[in-house]
Amino acid sequence: MTLSARNRFFKAGIAIAALCSLAVAGASFFVLPAYSFMPAQDLLRPQGFFHAFTGRLLENSFYAVHAALSGAVVYALASAAFIYKYFEKTQSPEMFFIALFSVSLSFEAARLVIPLDFVFGVSSFYQFAACRLLLLGRFFGLFSLFMASVCAAGFNAQKPWNIVLAIFFISLIIATGIYIDLQAWGTNLNMAVGFSGLFRAVETAVAGIAVASFFASANIRGSKEYLYAGAGAAFAAMGRSLLLYADNWAGAVLGIVFLAGGTWLVCARLHRVYLWL
Repeated sequence: MTLSARNRFFKAGIAIAALCSLAVAGASFFVLPAYSFMPAQDLLRPQGFFHAFTGRLLENSFYAVHAALSGAVVYALASAAFIYKYFEKTQSPEMFFIALFSVSLSFEAARLVIPLDFVFGVSSFYQFAACRLLLLGRFFGLFSLFMASVCAAGFNAQKPWNIVLAIFFISLIIATGIYIDLQAWGTNLNMAVGFSGLFRAVETAVAGIAVASFFASANIRGSKEYLYAGAGAAFAAMGRSLLLYADNWAGAVLGIVFLAGGTWLVCARLHRVYLWL
């Protein structure tokens, strides 16, 4: 892929993230007042050690969830612009997939379909579509992070568009095959899906392999910069998980800090690597 073609993709990603940011900003005028009367009792609370621990200390807050998903969308826009600025003239296959990972977070805006349903009454067709779009973005972003780590380990992605299409169709198959229960949703504005525990385990495994691949790249490439990039990928993956599933302010704040800080660390260290090539 030529630099000009890749940069056009970066611009397209920025445009998508900007549109999602505007959609969240516009929807906020309607959904923020609705959070005060939306039911929170007997709803599903997020699973996992962090969520279980903070859930005992903090009450769930729809405002915190709104801040988390808004932070994810703004992060997508800011990180896409940041990557374009600092890698516009640098041929880095890793950053191509990191950009995909970043832009995928803009689809967290789809979670707003739940509060919008309380305000306007959204048809089940659009609710299903929004949930599947959300799942598509999540799996696509996760697999993109994995491909970034594989490229760092030495994989020669001569035809990255073919890889993107493969990732897209795999994610689409998964997203369209998952059972969705529109009648059950959680305090984090995620609809209940079938085999949720299994998919969370797969997410954790893929993220863990991606981080391990970055660490292995330090030995393969003979550069300690990849160790820092691996640490950044670990923080970004943790931050992503918190923003996607947390239902309180601790998860929202830590999520955006870890995600933004981890992405910056990955970008900064890979930028150092390619400065010397």
